[in-house]
Amino acid sequence: MSKISSNIKFLRKKKGLTQQQFADQVGIKRSLVGAYEEERAEPKYELLKSLALFFDISIDDFINETIDEKWAPKPKGNPANLRVLSISVDKEDNENIEMVPMKASAGYLNGYADPEYVAALPKFYLPMFKNGTFRAFEIKGDSMLPLPSGSVIIAEYLENWADVKAGETYIVVSKTEGIVYKRAGNKFKENKKLKLISDNPVYDPYEISGEDILEIWKAKAFLSTQLPEPTPEPTMESLTSMMAQMQRSIAGLQTKN
Repeated sequence: MSKISSNIKFLRKKKGLTQQQFADQVGIKRSLVGAYEEERAEPKYELLKSLALFFDISIDDFINETIDEKWAPKPKGNPANLRVLSISVDKEDNENIEMVPMKASAGYLNGYADPEYVAALPKFYLPMFKNGTFRAFEIKGDSMLPLPSGSVIIAEYLENWADVKAGETYIVVSKTEGIVYKRAGNKFKENKKLKLISDNPVYDPYEISGEDILEIWKAKAFLSTQLPEPTPEPTMESLTSMMAQMQRSIAGLQTKN
């Protein structure tokens, strides 16, 4: 039995509900409940979110954890993160990737939790991004070079901020800094600050408190209209210059010794 199937059955029984009572409360047919619990079908991601909300657990735990009498929920990173994310789907019930362009960055801080605002954002669908909620953010500035300004970061919504890993890149939405694309310098811990690092060493790292953070999205891919330049083939002049530099370096080491 899959984790989702067993989890639905265990949590339903824990609430003392029959399949029909459960179906009525979540707004689906009783036959679907039976199909899910018997592993004859799997709920779509939108329904999984509704079921996780109904059982008051995270979507991550609902999908990936074996929930039984011994199970305990993971601690959330911040109470502000406990909300249902606004999403939209296309005509074939595929979850869209909403696009947050540079010009919409300021408005996103006020509208990120507003379904009407999110629904009005440009959107697209990429079949390789499934089983998650994804959003695209256009970044600006040179703090994350070699990714150029104007690149679009496709990122997955991180429901549990404790899953932030040092060294990996994230879109962090905060009250004071707005939308930034940075590398995490440490794991997120409640009541402690998260260190954010730019890939461009010209920019100094800085810290941000959990109370200031609105959303965290884990970077998965990027799109750019600037294609990489080919590596130039070495010329005789460049090789001669390299050899001369090596000779000077060796001579300097010999002098020191």
